[in-house]
Amino acid sequence: MVRGVRGAITADANTAEAIHAATTEVLREIVRLNGIQPEDVASVLFTTTPDLNAAFPAKAARDMGWHQVALMGFQEMDVPDGVKLCIRVLVHWNTTKQQHELEHVYLKGAVSLRPELSTPRKK
Repeated sequence: MVRGVRGAITADANTAEAIHAATTEVLREIVRLNGIQPEDVASVLFTTTPDLNAAFPAKAARDMGWHQVALMGFQEMDVPDGVKLCIRVLVHWNTTKQQHELEHVYLKGAVSLRPELSTPRKK
């Protein structure tokens, strides 16, 4: 079964380094909390708010070794009063886990998107 695991984080700035660091952080936390193996990932969708254009977030996944995973990036709508400098991630993961067992990850300024899912979890 394919499940979608969500995550989001804000970058510290519109630089390649900040985008890469933030994307790596949220991906690593998604992987850690859910026990995801790269060979079980079908694809990953990345979005950035319009104020982030210095680098592709997907490069962080490639640098983590996800060379065979289908990756795609998009730009979010420019919604007034929306979270700025935000990177969102949707991992399509082949798993036997039930939806209620998935650990979605919202970090830094993205906590406001889903505060009920943003409490720190340990595994």
